Amino acid sequence: MKELAGRLTALDPDAGAAVRVIAYFDRLAESRAGVEALVRGAAVLAGVPARLVDADRRVRVRVEPDGTRRDTELPPDPDWPCTALTPDGPPALWLERAGATPSVVDAVILERAAGAARVVLDRTRGRAPLDDPALVETLLDATAGESARLHAARRLGLGTAAPARALATPGGRPRVLSADARDAVPAGRVGVGPAVPVPDLPRSWAAARTALRFTADGTAQDPGPRVVYADELGGIALLADLVVPGAVPPADVLAVEAAAADATWLLTTLHAVTATASLRSAAAEANVHHSTLQDRLAHAEHLLGWPVRTPQGRLRLHLALTMRRLARP
Repeated sequence: MKELAGRLTALDPDAGAAVRVIAYFDRLAESRAGVEALVRGAAVLAGVPARLVDADRRVRVRVEPDGTRRDTELPPDPDWPCTALTPDGPPALWLERAGATPSVVDAVILERAAGAARVVLDRTRGRAPLDDPALVETLLDATAGESARLHAARRLGLGTAAPARALATPGGRPRVLSADARDAVPAGRVGVGPAVPVPDLPRSWAAARTALRFTADGTAQDPGPRVVYADELGGIALLADLVVPGAVPPADVLAVEAAAADATWLLTTLHAVTATASLRSAAAEANVHHSTLQDRLAHAEHLLGWPVRTPQGRLRLHLALTMRRLARP
């Protein structure tokens, strides 16, 4: 194949490049590479970000041309080169190349990557469980008999032997995913319950709803994680029992709200301080110079009434920001 690619390149550079693309994805398929590796290959070969979105299987993967995975919730540009995973299906794999007519090489990259990804998804995921709200409700209902919940699991296409997780979203219907489908979590705020045997999914659902309260919109006015896994909360989950949604929030939360009204940058800056390992890392996260961060924190400390650059003050700040999310109605 390498010799053929070399001969073709001498005659037609695009043809030679296309043969090398085919050989590249053939090697990935033979090694049983996963979906992320296939999308990474497409991005590296094309020199632009590549993304795959399979709504049915709830899979979303985006990789930069340097090989770094960096998912996004922004919709694809309709002008980007793209292809479907199945004949007559919706676009599912894109190369983020704007303002240019798709090349022959781009078309080959899309075709080979999509074909290999389809095989992997069919082998590892099958189709997503039927989205039947009544069956999901039965599956997660602790008052329903175990036989009824197992019957609902089978109807939904879930194997009763493999562990699964419940997912909670704001105002949305509950969802259930297999335990290993971490990259199939939907976009937006999501609380993810622990992986449990199917009969224990009501417990996962309760934990998912608690985890959802710890999530944030990820905006300047509500910075924080959009996806929270219940089994990663540890002892901090106990705060959910102490802070009542919609009630008068704790004094430190009121202090944060008052301070945020004085400075538009305050919430994102304070979140950066609690979410990073050092003040220099926090400055990078907030996209400001280290000296600017120091000035901001001095102002924040004046507004809040307690230090945020000491270990104790930083812990107090972290708890205040967490309780702020828990206090939402």
